[in-house]
Amino acid sequence: MQNNIIIINGPNINLLGDRDKSIYGSETYENLLNRCKLEAAKMKINVDFYQSNIEGELVTKIQESRKLYDGLILNAAAFTHTSVAIRDALSLFKKPSIELHISNIHKREEFRRKSLISDIVTGIICGLGTSGYILAINAIYEMIQNGNK
Repeated sequence: MQNNIIIINGPNINLLGDRDKSIYGSETYENLLNRCKLEAAKMKINVDFYQSNIEGELVTKIQESRKLYDGLILNAAAFTHTSVAIRDALSLFKKPSIELHISNIHKREEFRRKSLISDIVTGIICGLGTSGYILAINAIYEMIQNGNK
């Protein structure tokens, strides 16, 4: 088993540490990536990262990921609530996938409570801050090992 995963982040995630700290915490994006790399290395997972503020670029990356990765973790950010295109691309990824949110989208504004991707991913993690990324890496590893889809 290869254990190649990708963590894809949508709009404004690159601004962690500068965003509303009461919602997103104070950890910077760079620090988060370093923590994820360390966690993945413990399990001998090869992890790549991608971030874009542009919907079409995220769609293309998800499409490309079908052939390159054994699992996918997606924080689609604001596109979670609006992008049918991301949903359609993600529905073609027939391997373990996790929808991830730093904040609890169900405790936020009404428009953020609806996810267009929740029903097509393997699992969902939300509201646990940036620690959710570490949990997602562990979960995706287990899913890959167990052959879960």
